[in-house]
Amino acid sequence: MTKISSGTPEPGAHRPGPAGQRGERMTAPNERNHKAWTFLTNHARVLICIARAPTIRVRDVAQEIGITERSAQLIITDLEEAGYLTRSRVGRRNTYTVIADRPFRHPAEGDHDVQDLVALFTKDRAGAY
Repeated sequence: MTKISSGTPEPGAHRPGPAGQRGERMTAPNERNHKAWTFLTNHARVLICIARAPTIRVRDVAQEIGITERSAQLIITDLEEAGYLTRSRVGRRNTYTVIADRPFRHPAEGDHDVQDLVALFTKDRAGAY
């Protein structure tokens, strides 16, 4: 006997994952509303991290943000090429300078400089910059 499906999976049913793999659990509608997302991109996080500690190592940037070293390096390169960072070599270490008077890249925020974002996240506990 063949079972006819209504097209709607049963709660807790599994659906094929990437490349057709089985095992990905279907989520209830209220679980889908709790996706992991944040307001800041990794590019913003890297810029803020470097603004806080201009001599930070790429390894430490990656660890602090929770990305791979390769991703951190690519983001730093993106920020340099876009003019938001400069890098200078001091001995065996890099020292970064944030160019904070550059505007945000998206037209919706283009009338603000990244300085506003950097200042917001680099205040010390006493409220000074």
